[in-house]
Amino acid sequence: MRALHIITGLGVGGAEQQLRLLLRHLPVDCDVVTLTNPGAVAEGLTADGVRVVHLGMGGNRDVTALPRLVRMIRSGGYDLVHTHLYRACVYGRPAARLAGVRAVVATEHSLGDSQMEGRKLTAGVRALYVSSERLGSATVAVSSAVAERLKRWGVPAPRIEVVPNGIDLERFRFEAERRVHTRRRLGLPEGAFVVGGVGRLTPGKRFDVLVHALARLPDDHWLLLVGGGPEEHALRRTAREAEVADRVLFTGERPYAADGSPGPDLPSLTSAMDLLASPSLEEAFGLAVVEALASGLPVVYASCPAIEDLPPPAAAGVRRVRGGPEAYARAIAEVRAAGPRPRTASEVAHRYSITRSTDRLMDVYTAAVSRSSSSLSSSLGASSS
Repeated sequence: MRALHIITGLGVGGAEQQLRLLLRHLPVDCDVVTLTNPGAVAEGLTADGVRVVHLGMGGNRDVTALPRLVRMIRSGGYDLVHTHLYRACVYGRPAARLAGVRAVVATEHSLGDSQMEGRKLTAGVRALYVSSERLGSATVAVSSAVAERLKRWGVPAPRIEVVPNGIDLERFRFEAERRVHTRRRLGLPEGAFVVGGVGRLTPGKRFDVLVHALARLPDDHWLLLVGGGPEEHALRRTAREAEVADRVLFTGERPYAADGSPGPDLPSLTSAMDLLASPSLEEAFGLAVVEALASGLPVVYASCPAIEDLPPPAAAGVRRVRGGPEAYARAIAEVRAAGPRPRTASEVAHRYSITRSTDRLMDVYTAAVSRSSSSLSSSLGASSS
């Protein structure tokens, strides 16, 4: 089977890094087209031996991208097209159909109740998405919460397949030596209790809650924020105003896998943490939480469909926290008071291994290609008669 993955961009982000991880494990011959921003993940894919093409799309309304994409799909001889993220779905689905590819799968990585990929949900955004969705074979939701949101949008339930995000358990396995080296590299004091926050620095992630919580905790508590985004300047200002700027570290966007770039990779940073806090009220999956659990970290969170989809006994070491800075400061203090726990991967992390995800995705691919072949045979039979 030959598949083409179309994605909006390939900077360091959750969906982008998830695509790279999937392609490392999918038993399919895959190429990738990025509409914009061939960033660090594009370089990583190329290093993995994946062919990556930059379409050079000028913006959301650059309709000249459509015929170029059609030509690219036609020339590749693909059995299936798989789109990722909003713009790639809106352009990629019709392009695949125009190019004659009938097996078209899309993954919805980041659909919340009020936003999609940080974009406010409007009637126009929703209408365009749903109209393009009708051109696909199946839409993959990364959690049951996303599946329910898609149904409320009007996507027929039989077209929705739940395939959770996956993680590389071995990559996030805790290593004491890596912890010591990373903490020393970051300049963390010996004995510091490090609270981690991982994700795009946007208002919806509510990392300001963690900054204000830090101000209510003793001076040996530190906050390590992993990610980049438009809210970084505001968060730095908030830290200064709360008089904790000297205990808040910003790492910027960090790769999932070591790629030669300066600074530690994400698994090294989770090894350096003592707890992960995720105060975001609206998540599609909660990948950072699952990665933290793979590193054996205790977790406090506000929203995490990956946890909420599982029976309660599976989520040991995880605590849901409602409220703002006071509630998070109290929860963090209680976790620390309970003392250190073994840094072994939790049952939750094992349930979301990347091999499980790729096996499930292959089932979706096989069904989509089979349906397209049957549909084509029926059409040819009808035309010959």
